[in-house]
Amino acid sequence: MPPAVSQPQLPALPVTFRPNRTRAVLLTVGVALFAVVSAIGLILEMLSPGERVSFIFTGALLFAVLLLLSRPKVVAEESGVTVVNLTTKRRLEWAEILKVNLRPGDAWVFLDLSDGTSLPALGIQPGIAKEHAIRDARTLRALVEARALHSD
Repeated sequence: MPPAVSQPQLPALPVTFRPNRTRAVLLTVGVALFAVVSAIGLILEMLSPGERVSFIFTGALLFAVLLLLSRPKVVAEESGVTVVNLTTKRRLEWAEILKVNLRPGDAWVFLDLSDGTSLPALGIQPGIAKEHAIRDARTLRALVEARALHSD
């Protein structure tokens, strides 16, 4: 008999899933890039005021891109799930989510939806913290399954 896969303990809602380590790295690198690029622009004496401003603007732009990359999250609440990706935000009812997938090699979780589409949920991604992402995917899957049982 194969060993039983332990069902994750359902957390109290609301719960937010996000790649915290990846987010910390992105924000730290973003602040460091902004500081270094801005400092270089201010230290170089041969630059005109416009060129100095362009260095600061470039640092701010790099920080903004990394801030955008750190945005993804999945928020599970009593009323449904909100998926925040890089530039989009989508609110789903529990009944709309049929399946939560995180297959080997996937960069993030995919949600199979009742309309026949699949929605990437970048808030759960195995990049730096693979075990954490697997645990989060299992927890979200258990929440979806529990909500499906309650709606029947």
